Amino acid sequence: MTVCAIEITTAAPFTIAADGSYAARLAGSGEARYPERWTLAGPEPYAVPLPLAQPEEADSEVLPLADGRVLIHRRVADRHAFALLYPTGGAGAGPRTGELSLGSVVPGREDVRVSLLPPPPGGSCAYALASSAGGSAVWRVAGGPFGPVARIPGRCTGGVWLDRGGRMLALDREREGTVKAVAVDVGCGEATPLLQIADGSDDRLLFADPDSGLVLVRSDAAGEPRLGWGVLGSARPVRFPECLRGLPAVPFAVQPGQALMPETCGVAFRLEDPAGGSGDWGGVALWRPADRRVFRLAAPAGWLGTGLWSPEGRLRLPYSTPEVPCGIAAVAMPDAPAPAVRVEARPTAGPAAPGAAAGAAPRAVPPGPVPPRPVPLQQAPLQGAAH
Repeated sequence: MTVCAIEITTAAPFTIAADGSYAARLAGSGEARYPERWTLAGPEPYAVPLPLAQPEEADSEVLPLADGRVLIHRRVADRHAFALLYPTGGAGAGPRTGELSLGSVVPGREDVRVSLLPPPPGGSCAYALASSAGGSAVWRVAGGPFGPVARIPGRCTGGVWLDRGGRMLALDREREGTVKAVAVDVGCGEATPLLQIADGSDDRLLFADPDSGLVLVRSDAAGEPRLGWGVLGSARPVRFPECLRGLPAVPFAVQPGQALMPETCGVAFRLEDPAGGSGDWGGVALWRPADRRVFRLAAPAGWLGTGLWSPEGRLRLPYSTPEVPCGIAAVAMPDAPAPAVRVEARPTAGPAAPGAAAGAAPRAVPPGPVPPRPVPLQQAPLQGAAH
């Protein structure tokens, strides 16, 4: 099948698999770019270059799979091509990289953008998003039949996985000048509303942790973009902490193992540097919903802009410098006095039926068995809790 596509929207320069086993990036500089796979599961990280006979273009995207292969998305002449790369271990003068072509998306319109979606849980599949003002499509590009699995009216961006099964995907959809997050079931292709704070507000889902149910959102319902948080399946509203107000931050990792304690989950943010150019970051910020403050940390030299939390509660930040081409810096979440909070266990019963009355407390799709339809977050107040 064919979808209109011509422009790549480049994702993060360093992509980590959902289980933290592997990562991939486009290494090198200038006209000497090549894919590079990092192994993160062992005692020490190590990198394996995956060069081919031709260098890669700077706008190519790479994504690691759980079996160690790396998916690459290239623009080749008038089409978008997807292939799997893997080390062969062979000797000789040629490149020691194997390549398996998967399929292509053929362009048809100039306003369609194609980008890889974040690695889904499980790591055996990979998806891409083809988006334009006329409509968007989610394509399976690895781990199954190559082709579209869902079509959504309106232009979609973003991409956040909501469950451990890798079936429910949140996208930010723009229609009639307003952006609202929707939930897409990649199993059946159905899309339903997910986030609704005010009728005319732009409400985006930035991050979701299937274990604890913690979600991070950005909304301008109060007249300015604000970072907020909520809990999937909770009856409590989205809250917009004052300590996050005006923070130029993008969440990239959350502390695992907090299944019933979303308010105690550590969240790591990448701080954007307003004075810097593209790819410049102002450091790392650490925060917990139960805290009333943000901890700012200096990033290690050569930080690649993302990271992951270990089960032991340490944040691991990958970096690359001429002296240490493949390194991991580990930091711990600082302890901070916090007021007594009511830690709300996530509900065990299934969600209420969709279409709840306006003004109801916000709810969303809980992880676990996939419900027939997600339940929208509705009319979340901006006032209330300050933490």
